[in-house]
Amino acid sequence: MSIIEKALAKQQQSSTSKSQQTQTNAEPETSTTPNTKAVTDDKATLIIDKASLEERGYLIDNGTRKSIKDEFRQIKRKLLNNAFGNVSKTLHHSNLIMVSSAKPNEGKTFVAINLALSIALEQDKTVLLIDADVLRPSVSRELGINENPGIIDYLSGQSEQVSNIIYNTDIDKLKLIPAGKPHHLSNELLASEKMANFANELANRYPDRIVIFDCPPLIGVTETLVLANLMGQALIVVEESKSSIADIKAATEHLNEDLALGLVLNKAIRSHKDLYGYYGYGYGTKD
Repeated sequence: MSIIEKALAKQQQSSTSKSQQTQTNAEPETSTTPNTKAVTDDKATLIIDKASLEERGYLIDNGTRKSIKDEFRQIKRKLLNNAFGNVSKTLHHSNLIMVSSAKPNEGKTFVAINLALSIALEQDKTVLLIDADVLRPSVSRELGINENPGIIDYLSGQSEQVSNIIYNTDIDKLKLIPAGKPHHLSNELLASEKMANFANELANRYPDRIVIFDCPPLIGVTETLVLANLMGQALIVVEESKSSIADIKAATEHLNEDLALGLVLNKAIRSHKDLYGYYGYGYGTKD
């Protein structure tokens, strides 16, 4: 039995008290759109609504020790070791990480944003967060910033330079690429040679940078499998008491077998005192 199957078998035995869990960790795609900050067209630094993020359970460093900070430390440490340690020599684009799920509303965007916020706390690393869920973009909304030209605008030629779509934020060491305007050829754009060259540039230009792609769910969305071929690592977010082993197998069976594949157990009940639950992390091969 693989580590993914063991993790899922364990979560299938979780308490039926799921209904008592707070909705703090709900998938961002269904949350209320927070107020946005004004952003000028001259690419001023994007101002992230930290107060709103903290209220909704995101990892905001305010000098206190919280369980969510420790949980994402555990997750990111394995990813950083893979990206920059000995394992990186066996991975293609080891510092490019996709975050996805089997189905919608399992918390993938919540995990992607928190992972980026956690890596931004590193002393010698930077992080670029890309909203690659071009069908249902939500990263900008969750961060409380206005929509701006993004990855689809660059791939379609609407923005000529990569620098035009990479935005600084007021969180040190965190940069952002939005999804951009919807396009009817999004799959073809993501599968293009321009996208492959773009991924290669992101992987190699800054040796200390982690690039996190918030991708669409795997089941029924062809864009995600296209993007997966450009990545070195993948995190699959699994909602406790919801995702089945069959769902995870269906979601991962077509992924590149060379991917370093991890599993994040989301929305898990640890105690009634801990409103944010916890994030279990399994890691291993698909078979």
